[in-house]
Amino acid sequence: MTGRPGWVVGWLCLPLLVAASPPRNDDAAQLRALRLVDARLAGVGYRLATANAALCRDLQPGTGATLHALDQYDPALRPAARQVFGFATPVAVELVVPGSPADRAGILADDGVVAIDGAPLSTGDDGAATDATRDAAAARIVAAPPTAPLLLSLTRSGTARTATVMPVAECRVGFELLLGPKLVADSDGRQVQIGAAYFARYDDDQVAVIVAHELAHVILRHRVRLEAAGVHWGVLGQLGRSARLFRQTEDAADQLSVSLLRNAGYDPAIAVRFWLHDIGTLDGGVLHGATHGSSSARAKAIAAEIASIPATALTPYVPPVLATRDQPLE
Repeated sequence: MTGRPGWVVGWLCLPLLVAASPPRNDDAAQLRALRLVDARLAGVGYRLATANAALCRDLQPGTGATLHALDQYDPALRPAARQVFGFATPVAVELVVPGSPADRAGILADDGVVAIDGAPLSTGDDGAATDATRDAAAARIVAAPPTAPLLLSLTRSGTARTATVMPVAECRVGFELLLGPKLVADSDGRQVQIGAAYFARYDDDQVAVIVAHELAHVILRHRVRLEAAGVHWGVLGQLGRSARLFRQTEDAADQLSVSLLRNAGYDPAIAVRFWLHDIGTLDGGVLHGATHGSSSARAKAIAAEIASIPATALTPYVPPVLATRDQPLE
């Protein structure tokens, strides 16, 4: 976990596409491929965030849909974005998780979103790439009660319609895909960011291990507690007291991730295999240090956490580590 400013709330979204834009001669194909990867993150994130709502203090409506806006794309990419996504309106549905409330309401990918609960959305900006239009629409969703009906005014192929989504409660967190070749994952307390490289290398169950770990940081309020403890970030965070407190939060996130996976219907043992065999094959010391345990140590600790869950435990299971989320880090 690192501290990255800014966050995406509400419906799962693609990140701002500027410097990491695909080659001009392959823009449409790259955007289609990106939508497929983003759909995988959306599915994993939705599953974990809804199944673990009982463990989260802050909730939001879980719709299972992804919003994006035309002006979040670099101007040079917008012709391809219109070709791939349609964008009948400046804000549109990028994808819908199968079986989610949005899916049940009949909302489709590429539906243009005109208004939410009768309030028109921004018309966007034709200038430089910005997340503001998309984030403003997402904020409308987050501001609503977690399970209150959402009335959406939509348009598709020139035909206007309305749809009522009956959300389910989910943890108040956003999920975002990070472009690039590195295996990176990050949480700032409100947003979880997962590198696209994980999806190229691992299946969705394996990716769920990483997403659950980062979601655990959010639920355990690690960012707030680390800031309150006055830790150093960056290079100095690898030293002394700061490193010890970061390591404490990483170990706690691994602990909680076991229950998050279990509650969402994943076999928690995938986390043991992941750290011991899957990503463990890449771990020559690069993936850990003063702030993180080795892959083998993490696998051992996760196995112990799995063994500590009573065989008769109900779902969702609330593990003891959750009681630490308001305790100062020392």
